[in-house]
Amino acid sequence: MGTESAAGMARLRIDELVIRYGAVTAVDGVSLHVDAGEIVVIVGANGAGKTSLLRAIAGLVPVATGAVWLDGHDMRATPTHIRARRGIALVPEGRRLFGPLTVADHLSIGAMATTSDRRQETRARVEALFPVIRERAAQRAFSLSGGEQQMVAIARALMARPRVLLLDEPSMGLAPRLISAVYDAIAQLQASGQTILLVDQNAHRALTIANRGYVLELGRVVAHGSGAQLLEDPAVRRAYLGM
Repeated sequence: MGTESAAGMARLRIDELVIRYGAVTAVDGVSLHVDAGEIVVIVGANGAGKTSLLRAIAGLVPVATGAVWLDGHDMRATPTHIRARRGIALVPEGRRLFGPLTVADHLSIGAMATTSDRRQETRARVEALFPVIRERAAQRAFSLSGGEQQMVAIARALMARPRVLLLDEPSMGLAPRLISAVYDAIAQLQASGQTILLVDQNAHRALTIANRGYVLELGRVVAHGSGAQLLEDPAVRRAYLGM
């Protein structure tokens, strides 16, 4: 970690996190930090531990050892729903929408952790970011395109007014045009001050907008640096960027 900012002022900090599934160690001593307003990207092959790490931060999988800190508060004993109320929101891989529910229903679910007087303000912000939210408010989730579903999934998380937004594979299965729309929205979120921890197999696109990034291999951090540094790293280019 090394700096006062990383040790004391990070919005999100992970210390020596270990996650095991039976005899398999999925995450092996990972430490990282995300400062307020940053986009930090985690790069790695399938099976590197990226999704497990995000799910552990959200409290969805147990941690063997190590710690998760949010604004200096130890989250180890904090249940998932309390982590959500305190500001950790996960947009899961595959979006995980409830097909029969409408877009408006999903926004209401996301807003359950917030006070009622902030919901209209937050919804207006979400609709400005994703105009399709207003246009499709009465439409059921299963009838939306993949890109529209991804926007709804992000909007649902934003309704909770998170301190940290965790995005797991936001470009998965999307056409290039829709990937651009989603990444434009992510950049706008950061411009508004949102703190984001992002996992995406589209490593080039993710690192292009990242302040910093970490590379995971077999559950361990093997490289880290600014987004620009990792884009120029020969090993990262060969392994993850196809260059």
